Amino acid sequence: MLGLNTHLGRKIWMLFFLIGSVVCATQAQDQKAKKVLFVGNSFIYFFNLPQVVSAMAETQGVQIMTRQSTVGGSSLEDHWERRKGTKTMELLTSQKWDYVVFNNHSRSAIDSPESFMNYGKKFAQKVKEIGAIPVFMITWGYKSNPLIQEPVTQAYLKLAAETGASFVPAGPLMAAARKVRPELNLYQDDKHPSSNGTYLVGLSFYKFFEQKSTRDIPHRLTTYDEDGELLYLIFMSQEDTDFLQNLVDDYDFKNLNK
Repeated sequence: MLGLNTHLGRKIWMLFFLIGSVVCATQAQDQKAKKVLFVGNSFIYFFNLPQVVSAMAETQGVQIMTRQSTVGGSSLEDHWERRKGTKTMELLTSQKWDYVVFNNHSRSAIDSPESFMNYGKKFAQKVKEIGAIPVFMITWGYKSNPLIQEPVTQAYLKLAAETGASFVPAGPLMAAARKVRPELNLYQDDKHPSSNGTYLVGLSFYKFFEQKSTRDIPHRLTTYDEDGELLYLIFMSQEDTDFLQNLVDDYDFKNLNK
């Protein structure tokens, strides 16, 4: 009887050990995962940019958990004032975020510069108050009007400098890619990114979050829906993938005015 109890005790101890190991591993994994909220409009949700960033990270064995608060054609003023059905103010305090990424309306920096600066500053301060890092995504010039890139870039750089926020040079990277490979279609229409454009922007966020080379990110990206069904996000040619990865890896994210 004593031997039986000892054997049973060992089994129970081993069961608790295994459960504890799983819990610890899960907790460690959650602690390492970066939690990112994307706030903006269709420049973010075209081709599921947040999910693309998460999928890129997963292929490299890291976790970037993303959510989004996006409404087509919305500005940061709309998000702050809770217009157009935006839920950003609620989402900001719904959980602990590591980063909150913002993009304003594509012409806001040019057409309404006061609103651009005012609400950018409001959100940067709000994000700092909740213990996260504010990040501004520098948007891109239109396919038909690349000349707006420079004033848009300078407006975001000024906003980031005055708020102590970070930035991701999505627009300048799009402009650089167009200059070198004008035949590579980065646009779905005159404004929104194609799958190529979204892949490029996704690479820029992966580099920003992980500070690592993008070279090993595959040219096909997938994810899973809530039922475990495989979803295909982006298909790229290997040639275009290599070009965009080299562009991002060699690009100086911090010194855009050089």
